[in-house]
Amino acid sequence: MQKLKFQFTKQSTPKQLIFSSMLWLAIVSAALLFIPKALLSALNLDEAITANSHFIGLGLIIGVAYLMTQVLNYFLDEAIGYLKNKRNTEIIEEKVKLLDPTERALLREFFLQGETVLTLPQNEPAVSSLLSTNIIEHLGNQKHYAIQGPTADYKISMRARVYLNRQVLRLPAGEPSQEEMQNLIKARPPFAHNLVTTRKHAA
Repeated sequence: MQKLKFQFTKQSTPKQLIFSSMLWLAIVSAALLFIPKALLSALNLDEAITANSHFIGLGLIIGVAYLMTQVLNYFLDEAIGYLKNKRNTEIIEEKVKLLDPTERALLREFFLQGETVLTLPQNEPAVSSLLSTNIIEHLGNQKHYAIQGPTADYKISMRARVYLNRQVLRLPAGEPSQEEMQNLIKARPPFAHNLVTTRKHAA
């Protein structure tokens, strides 16, 4: 029993406790105000409730007002989240149409290396541009190297993957020929060739 009580206390945040208190305040106040008078008389509560009806009414108003603000806040947060996601999607759609050669080459690295997560230099303009437009996401694992500066792990965002097809990234359809593969290698961003080797030179 003590273990159960401890777990309940641990899981309940102050916000949850306030919500629960206000919910019970509203329920109890409403029950006391609208309970049939015959039942109140049977319980000998009619005089006490009549004498304190203004306090009970105030409690009902406070409880209902708090619950209404929470409901409004919930829908407001949902609306803000929806608009934010919609705007992020619009930014991604616009950016995909305007990818420069370096940004396109960087995104190709995920496909050429067959990796979901790549370690990329944070100071590269292409990395910063794709990050600010929600094409890629920062996953942490930041490290500093003497030669190339700070790096971190990144992945292509789930929303952006829908728009990054072979045509957008200018990847050959099907298995690339030797000439096509050579062209893709030549078009790789400069830092891609040194990314693995420079990991040994951590500062």
